[in-house]
Amino acid sequence: MRRTRLVFSGSGGQGVITAAIILAEAAVIHEGMNATQSQSYGAAARGGATRSDVIISEREIDFPVVTQPNILVCLTQQAYSSFAPEIRPGGTLLTDEKFVETTRKVDARQIELPMYQSVMDTIGKPIVFNICVLGALLGITGVVESESVMKAIEERVPRDFVEMNKEALNIGIELGRPYNL
Repeated sequence: MRRTRLVFSGSGGQGVITAAIILAEAAVIHEGMNATQSQSYGAAARGGATRSDVIISEREIDFPVVTQPNILVCLTQQAYSSFAPEIRPGGTLLTDEKFVETTRKVDARQIELPMYQSVMDTIGKPIVFNICVLGALLGITGVVESESVMKAIEERVPRDFVEMNKEALNIGIELGRPYNL
């Protein structure tokens, strides 16, 4: 497996950092890979700009910062405007069609999905939007197994919310599967 460099970006309150942590935990704890996860956010935690970098590799990771992500997830227009130019040529750029209008020309495969609307139509609660995004990422890339992510979710979220998160993950996987690499 080659090294996968991911950037999750959006605004505070969207669960960007939580999704990145769950992905990194799934890779390390449940698949025995190496992973790093780091985050940064604007002055206003809820509503401010948020970014989380994840590197997943079977080999050691010497430098934990992502400079040219293979995979970039942008959940706000501001995140898209700020980070789209950083994507590695040939990478994958995932956006939600409700929050981001893809206007830049980048040397990447741009995938716009109705993740937020699908969560609202099916579950009716935006709290699991981030897990749907994570599911779409898995459906597109298969960077880790969905079972590993589900185990990480079960260990991280309150028991009463596990089924709702599982449903959101599956919605995302189904949205992303037609774009599978």
